[in-house]
Amino acid sequence: MSTLVQDFKEYSAWRQGVVAALQNYRSFVSQAELSDPASEQRFNRVLARLADDKLSIAFVAEFSRGKSELINSIFFADYGQRILPSSAGRTTMCPTELLYDATIPPCIRLLPIETRAESKSTSEFKHQPELWTVLPLDINSGDGMLEAFKQVSLTKYVSTDEAKKYGLYDESDPDSSLTVNENGQVEISLWRHAIINFPHPLLQQGLVILDTPGLNAIGTEPELTLNLIPNAHAVLFILAADTGVTKSDIDVWRNHIGAGAGRMVVLNKIDSMWDELRSAAEIEQQIDKQVTSVAHMLTLDKKNVFPVSAQKGLVSKINRDADMLAKSRLPALENALSNELIPAKRDIICQQLGTDIDALLLSQNTMLNSRVRSVVEQLFEFKSLRGKNKNVVEHMMKRIDAEKKDFDSSLLKLQGTRTVFTRLSTEVYTSLGMDILKEDIAKARAAMEKSTFSAGLRDAVKAFFDQAKRNLDLSDKKTDEITEMMTVMYRKFSTEHGLALSLPMPFSLDKYRQEIVMIEGVYQKQFGTATLWTTSRAILMQKFFDSIASRVKQSFVQANRDVEAWLKVIMAPLESQIREHKEQLKNRMVSIQRIHLATDSLEEKISSFEEMQASLDQEKAKLTMLETQLREALKAHVSLPEE
Repeated sequence: MSTLVQDFKEYSAWRQGVVAALQNYRSFVSQAELSDPASEQRFNRVLARLADDKLSIAFVAEFSRGKSELINSIFFADYGQRILPSSAGRTTMCPTELLYDATIPPCIRLLPIETRAESKSTSEFKHQPELWTVLPLDINSGDGMLEAFKQVSLTKYVSTDEAKKYGLYDESDPDSSLTVNENGQVEISLWRHAIINFPHPLLQQGLVILDTPGLNAIGTEPELTLNLIPNAHAVLFILAADTGVTKSDIDVWRNHIGAGAGRMVVLNKIDSMWDELRSAAEIEQQIDKQVTSVAHMLTLDKKNVFPVSAQKGLVSKINRDADMLAKSRLPALENALSNELIPAKRDIICQQLGTDIDALLLSQNTMLNSRVRSVVEQLFEFKSLRGKNKNVVEHMMKRIDAEKKDFDSSLLKLQGTRTVFTRLSTEVYTSLGMDILKEDIAKARAAMEKSTFSAGLRDAVKAFFDQAKRNLDLSDKKTDEITEMMTVMYRKFSTEHGLALSLPMPFSLDKYRQEIVMIEGVYQKQFGTATLWTTSRAILMQKFFDSIASRVKQSFVQANRDVEAWLKVIMAPLESQIREHKEQLKNRMVSIQRIHLATDSLEEKISSFEEMQASLDQEKAKLTMLETQLREALKAHVSLPEE
């Protein structure tokens, strides 16, 4: 088993350990009646994030560089044969995702190329299953799977007008005329996108593999440029050792990938340099020279360029040939992926979980501490009544009654705050609502259709981005107002009534604004400098806008969900503490009244509260232990035995 596969399994085991610790904590919190709607929402969000956690790796290259073979050699060698078709020429004609979804049977889902004529992105079509062609996948037949996987390499011939309509033919490109056959037709992919649902152990644990078609598709399929490649945790850019870096390689590297975390260059097919007429030292020198050249041309550190032979690596793994595997240099690439990718992914998920888990722990501890404090205070009150006459008891009843009236007065003022809170919450959605965004998208599309010049098209898209950012800013101001108002109310109840309240959870839409800026930056790289466009170029711009609109829509959908969750949560700690405090005041009054009427002996009541205090101390110790176990699970390093 490779280091990468082993480490990924350990990562999955770590994730399962966190889920188990969190579920143990949740179970106890529920039994101890320490949960509330806000806590339940956080529990569900953390567990959903862990369940949906994916690790995506994108393979990008010009055709015939060995992408599919590299995927086979790294991830599927244990299967004993090639899973993805790999041969001379183009074997992947459309973006292909390999993943596993347990809710549907093993299959290949294929999106027809004709959908490029519609104003929707691939992401949007994923929610319309009826438009996909679905082929069953017989996982018990290797030959059957290979035959099914060949779907991603199928093509068809269409007229140049039809290809232009799909944004797949540019008459201004002198190379395009070379692709036209004697019948005036061009070859295009039969499918726009493929999703292979395959129950491989790594895919079952959350690995997602993206196999891209040639570099030309990076510029024509917006989903790759705006979504799949930027969001991949690792991108492997594959070159061939015998050809090195071409101009198109440099353009794609600079504009769509670039150096950074998880971005690596693979110099494949080094076996083409193995020459029996050269010494091992001469071959090593030749490979090193090519690595140095690639690093220089891509402005990259040499340590991020990995010379390998994917084909020899696959064969050596299947044949268990350790010497050939070492010679293929595949383990060096796998180790680099493992050492950089897995820890970085774990850090990301820990950071994402951290805020919710800290808020959960604080909420439960605050509620439990409030109960402990109430019992201690009541115990002190009862002990102070020993040897006192009825006048003292009556005085204490009056004091509790006055405290209750003062608290009820504060609750009336809180009603006014709730009214303002409701109004501001509604105003947040005035600029963030999906209906507003749909109107802005429709306006931009209409403006683009009216304009036949590049400046008009660019202005329409710029106006769309500006409006999206303006809407986020307006909503952000409203959430700031809500935070300020709730901070005042939290402090009031903490100061005047002794409620154990920390400041309300802050909130910001800034990360969504940054996403919009990032999407706009990708668009600027692709279309920002063009001064004169052909019809096909304008069509391609409109295709990109479809994906731009889809990405912005995704950001706004998530922003709406986050705002909704935050609005539910920001009031919850205060409301929980108010309920708890009202119950405590009521219990104190009942207890004092019973003592006053001699229906309960004072010593029995003291004994009862001492038992309650001991029970709460045990609960606190248990909660602390489970909290420690949860934090240890987050920090744990899980080691599995090598297979």
